[in-house]
Order: sequence, then C-alpha cells, then structure tokens
Amino acid sequence: MMNDLRYAFRQLLKNPGFTAIAVLSLALGIGASTIVFSWIRSVLLDAVPGARQADRPLTTDTRPRPLTTDK
Repeated sequence: MMNDLRYAFRQLLKNPGFTAIAVLSLALGIGASTIVFSWIRSVLLDAVPGARQADRPLTTDTRPRPLTTDK
C-alpha cells in the first residue's frame, strides 16, 4: 500500500496542473456542501419552534385571557 501512495504522490508532482485542479475542485465541493448544510440548518431547522428543545413538551392554551384593568 505504501508503494501505491508513493506512486500516486509522484504522479501528482509530475502533473502540477492536474493536482491544482483536483485540489481546487475538492475545496469548492467541500465549501459548497458546508454552506448548503449550514443554510438548511439555520433556515429550516432552527426556525421550527421547539426544534432545539425537543425534550420539552410544547403546549398551547386556547382559552381567552381575562382582561385586566390597571387603574
């Protein structure tokens, strides 16, 4: 396996243009994936009420509240 890795690195050093394009493509792909997943988390998941506190029950009260008069 070490021989295969040495051969791969030798080939990458012989072709610097291909190496640069491969590294740039990987960097752009990883960066784009990170941006998309961060956007999905911030817009879709964090916007849901109770998504961060899934262990706490969510209750709603539909009864009207009595009016208070402050005099």
